[in-house]
Amino acid sequence: MHALARPLALFALTALMQGGTMGFAFAQNAPPAHPSVPGVAPPSFSGPGWGPEEEPAPVPESTSPTDLPVLYVTSVEVLRTSAEPEVDIVRVTGLAASEGWSVPQLVPTYAGKPFDGVLDLELIATPPDQSQSADGFVPVSAILELEHSSSLKGVRVRGSENAIAVKPIPGTGQATLSVNGCGDCIGKQFIPEGGTAPPQQSVVRQQDLPKLLRVIKASDGVGDTERDPNRLTLILDDNNTIVEAFWE
Repeated sequence: MHALARPLALFALTALMQGGTMGFAFAQNAPPAHPSVPGVAPPSFSGPGWGPEEEPAPVPESTSPTDLPVLYVTSVEVLRTSAEPEVDIVRVTGLAASEGWSVPQLVPTYAGKPFDGVLDLELIATPPDQSQSADGFVPVSAILELEHSSSLKGVRVRGSENAIAVKPIPGTGQATLSVNGCGDCIGKQFIPEGGTAPPQQSVVRQQDLPKLLRVIKASDGVGDTERDPNRLTLILDDNNTIVEAFWE
């Protein structure tokens, strides 16, 4: 989700949940940048030796990586408390592509009330700020509390490459994944989809790897330099043996 769309979605989710599903409150109070006296114009100077007041140089804002969906959602549980007031608790587990992902959380996928009554969420986290070796997937989890509402028919949670829906609630949903996290890919021969593996040789099949994959052969250039922490990159030698595997 785009960085601008996510705050809008959170605002819209607030309005929705105040009607019976979830309650959040946001407040913002920014003081004026240049205070003034009512009815008095700011001073103005002109003439020899006077020039426009110099504005201070802007201070660069600190930047942080944009939160992204984690690679996979593995389970979604929606539990309903028995004590009053009743609340629904959404507990989600998933798999990040690599080490270095932090602050997993659940956020709405889009703004507004769901037409089908199914609350659509994403399991997101802050990605690492540099490429990571492919050492296998890393478990993550997040919890979101909802005020109980009879109008909510279900919850759907999305990762980068899959989604799990729980209908009705309370309930549980799980995904069975048979995806190679490439923790032991180096030294094995890469077999593209539809290819035939040589007998008695350790191989890695493309169909067993995550969908977002970049394979760089020994004779290939590197035309795409855009970074994506959910994309697996494999470097091959002249014999299509994997010599490096990393998440960008």
